[in-house]
Amino acid sequence: MDILQTEFNFTLPKGYVDETGTIHKQGVMRLATAADEIMPLRDSRVQQNPVYLTVILLSRVVTSLGGLKMVTPRVIEDLYTSDFAYLQEMYNRINQNGANVIKTKCPKCEHAFDVETETLGE
Repeated sequence: MDILQTEFNFTLPKGYVDETGTIHKQGVMRLATAADEIMPLRDSRVQQNPVYLTVILLSRVVTSLGGLKMVTPRVIEDLYTSDFAYLQEMYNRINQNGANVIKTKCPKCEHAFDVETETLGE
């Protein structure tokens, strides 16, 4: 029986800096639903500026970031561009059919990291 992985851990390259100066780097992103992609289209900010769709979308699927209570569109807006690009790429990768991630460790230093594998036959 296959189990669908719906949540994926990540570490931002730079991290979100909150109003107290605390840096939040560790987070979780979940798979997107159809509603995640449809509902933001009704938002006035997206209607005025279609590029804002990505901000709303990421704020819906990033379920945690460091010690923050909520990940809001404002949090996504305040990310450094490298972190924003990282989350966009991750969103695209995990929501594409066939993306598989294996958690592994370096045998020498034991640093944990993810390796993406390709599904054969696709």
